[in-house]
Amino acid sequence: MPSDQVFNSGPERVVYTTSNGAPYAEPYEAQRVTMGSNRVGGSLLLQDFHLIDLLSHFDRERIPERVVHAKGGGAHGIFEATHDISDICCAKLFTPGKKTPLTTRFSTVGGESGSADTARDPRGFSIKLRTEEGNLDWVFNNTPVFFLRDPAKFPAFIHTQKRDPQTHLKDADMFWDYLSQNPESIHQVMILFGDRGIPKAHDLQHGYSGHTFKLVNHKGEWVYAQIHVRSDQGTDFYTQEEGVRLAGENPDIHNQKLFEQIEKGKPPSWTVSVQTMTQEQAEKFRYSVFDLTKVWPHSEFPLRPIGKMTLNKNPENYFAEIEQVAFSPSHLVPGIEPSADPVLQSRLFSYPDTHRHRLGVNYQQIPVNAPLVPVASFQRDGAMCVNGNQGARPNYQSTIQPLSYSKRPTVSAAHENSTSAEIQNFLSQVDELDFEQPRALWEKVFDAGAKKRFISNVSGHISGCKSKEIVDRQLGVFARVSPEIADGIKRAISA
Repeated sequence: MPSDQVFNSGPERVVYTTSNGAPYAEPYEAQRVTMGSNRVGGSLLLQDFHLIDLLSHFDRERIPERVVHAKGGGAHGIFEATHDISDICCAKLFTPGKKTPLTTRFSTVGGESGSADTARDPRGFSIKLRTEEGNLDWVFNNTPVFFLRDPAKFPAFIHTQKRDPQTHLKDADMFWDYLSQNPESIHQVMILFGDRGIPKAHDLQHGYSGHTFKLVNHKGEWVYAQIHVRSDQGTDFYTQEEGVRLAGENPDIHNQKLFEQIEKGKPPSWTVSVQTMTQEQAEKFRYSVFDLTKVWPHSEFPLRPIGKMTLNKNPENYFAEIEQVAFSPSHLVPGIEPSADPVLQSRLFSYPDTHRHRLGVNYQQIPVNAPLVPVASFQRDGAMCVNGNQGARPNYQSTIQPLSYSKRPTVSAAHENSTSAEIQNFLSQVDELDFEQPRALWEKVFDAGAKKRFISNVSGHISGCKSKEIVDRQLGVFARVSPEIADGIKRAISA
């Protein structure tokens, strides 16, 4: 059944037309040569623009799906700044009381566009904020850490989470082969196979920047920052058994729930907070602030609330507003800057690059991606240039001066003492620090039930591996976290 909006609005009062707007009496008719009383009709005519245009558009109506985060859903809403943080950030959207329109998309990482919402997978949690200073994109996940901290590993990692190039099947050996060879992934692995691995709904999960950014105030002073978007509805999860069952019964359950609760006037909300750290604190911190596999303890760096995000409007058209939405961590506004986090730095390039491939070079002219403020740049032309191409404005720095802009303070990477000025090839090494936080997760966060479910989830998946070497290698990784984990998995897969 269509949405209440469509169902209750009655018949459309429109005249059917061709793509160039000409009225057309019968959508299913096609021009044919007829002879005598032949009721079937004769040959089709190439002059039939309506039919040729109909078929040609149909042949091209699918665009490439996202390489990752292909399956998702989303909605529109508002961010309202609730607390003054002008002491650490000069971005205008954080002015208390200011409301900024936004679009949010939730997604799974590894599945195709038709895959199930209840797959055990990290979730993308992306937010496009349309501010008076341009678009700000928060391209987050529902976990505060990730599988890697070396950007060159990312394509290969994603390959192992997708399909084998020969069999075109998901493969447990590929999955665990990568993870067991790259033990820095263990923190994320333990979250993924714990209770948070299958959220119960889009609105029953938190969002995390994961990466470290920099916030800059009007004086040019700056702090490192991580952003948290915490669900006001709380969090909940499906068990492995429930997730598998729902993948067959209702693979779109998360998208359905979000649409229906907004349609019923029950908009979900999240409290947005920030963790901050000075450069001096960063230099004394036990871990690198640029390490995507580590969290900042809340006891040392408490959450500071900055605003509220509410989703209150469903898309009118999924393809136009959700499939075509294009997020990138490089879409920033004055007062917010990237840090030297190497994975973040690689994403600054990779995200716009994939949008140019998937949607075209003018992807930011698509209405859902277009900023609310006028764009005045030297970029012109290209496929799908639809916004007037900036009219008669010169496409270079001409003597016709634009409006003046008071540049906000920025921070050079050279100011980060933690960043080496020497260029060198680098690959991080796994050491004991990589197992401290996963060990704390096991010993202090997981209760007895969560531990039992974790052992069951991992053993159920890794038992699909054909290679004993891979299984033993991954058991060795778990043993470095806690022998209790390795022993439990070993007993489960031997039973």
